[in-house]
Amino acid sequence: MGRRAVAAGVNPLAIVTGASAGIGLATAARFLDAGYRVVNLSRRPCPLDGVTHIPCDLADPAFAAAESLAPLLAGAERIALVHNASRLQNDTARTTECAALRAVLEVNVVASNALNRLALPHMRPGSCILFVGSTLAEKAVPGSFSYVVSKHAQIGMMRAVCQDLAGAGVHTACICPGFTDTEMLRAHVPPDAMDAVRAMSAFGRLVEPAEIADALFWAAHSPVVNGSVIHANLGQRES
Repeated sequence: MGRRAVAAGVNPLAIVTGASAGIGLATAARFLDAGYRVVNLSRRPCPLDGVTHIPCDLADPAFAAAESLAPLLAGAERIALVHNASRLQNDTARTTECAALRAVLEVNVVASNALNRLALPHMRPGSCILFVGSTLAEKAVPGSFSYVVSKHAQIGMMRAVCQDLAGAGVHTACICPGFTDTEMLRAHVPPDAMDAVRAMSAFGRLVEPAEIADALFWAAHSPVVNGSVIHANLGQRES
């Protein structure tokens, strides 16, 4: 996808949720490398020099980001809002209490809506809202009930935002990674099962976080994908 730098005179801002590790960290690095000012919203700071960290817990319905984000948003000529942070639980439809489902939806869906409402008044043409979805945003497997529900909801939100912003020059997309080499994956897949997970890719390996970051950066500069769901999974094998 190439290394693209920001045009002279443009003052772009990338806001990435969960940029402390994994895909979020790689995405922060990609935008930073291209000349963006980058803001991380998460509990843990982003380890990259030059990234502004706004500490917040997206699971808290009252998470406070408006005061810190306002001056950054107001001065940006182009904004890329990347909804990356997600919560993944091993749960089922039989056992998931409503409170547990709400907790996942707060991070994976409701927080995105809150940030959209903060950013949209400042988004000029050329800006974008991107969602980091999942292969499970358009299919389901057993044992990931709340995650599957929330990822399907993210696609619905992305498509609805696309329609409501028609004519504004702001585009949306949802990049859906396959099995990616992140802390989240390793926390939920036992080490002895990792070879089987790799074998599910047509390339026989995990996706690298930097590959998803490149896809997000490309989507941020490609309004032709407005409203699109793009699967980035190395050609995941279907059993």
